[in-house]
Amino acid sequence: MTEVRVALVAITKHGAGIASRLAPQLPDAEVVVSEKQAEHLGDFTNRRRVYQGALSAQIGELFAAYDQLIFLVSLGAVVRLIAPHLKSKDEDPGVLVIDDAAEFVIPVLSGHVGGANAYAEKVAALLGATPVLTTASDVGKTIPVDILGRELGWQVEAPKINITRVSADVVNQLPIAFVQEAGAKNWWMRPTPLPSNIHVFECFEDVDTKKYNSILWVTHREIGPAIWQQFEERLVVYRPPLEQ
Repeated sequence: MTEVRVALVAITKHGAGIASRLAPQLPDAEVVVSEKQAEHLGDFTNRRRVYQGALSAQIGELFAAYDQLIFLVSLGAVVRLIAPHLKSKDEDPGVLVIDDAAEFVIPVLSGHVGGANAYAEKVAALLGATPVLTTASDVGKTIPVDILGRELGWQVEAPKINITRVSADVVNQLPIAFVQEAGAKNWWMRPTPLPSNIHVFECFEDVDTKKYNSILWVTHREIGPAIWQQFEERLVVYRPPLEQ
């Protein structure tokens, strides 16, 4: 499993204390503090990074060095700090905010592709805090179209416009055909039941495509241009590893 590089960034006494309490529970985490706040890390001496000057001057380097940035800083301040460094959801790290009382963990950036939502739930469980998820598929406890099956090694195959269109259909609870001809069967990993608008099929030929707004197709088949053209923006394909 690929190591997730995590930074806990604190600028207050309380934040440094929370970071030093949380870091030992996150083996891949490093605490990032200013010289002024380093003394508040207590007995935690391992994996610390002390910077000089303004935090704003460190953000570019932090974006490049870590996969998850957990800020013990106000949400508004974090938005202003990271704004000049944003590129795309495929490149940006996950960004999370923990409030100064460690009551809430908020994914701010790259919730799905960058993994911030999942990491927020992990951190919240460690702190006994509440994860504040605002991504529609997570709130609605439905399929995250852009990362479905990622833990199983599935690769999504579709133009971005298809992913956007189909994601909208999923979260708006429109009829969706889920066709699984390949891959592991344990793809539904939420504790809640599969939403009633998702209809599961074992073979594409069994689907009356006129009845469904969008189609999610897990397959090893070759799909030619005619199929993509036929379904326009309604189709998203997933490619599992051949051994599944």
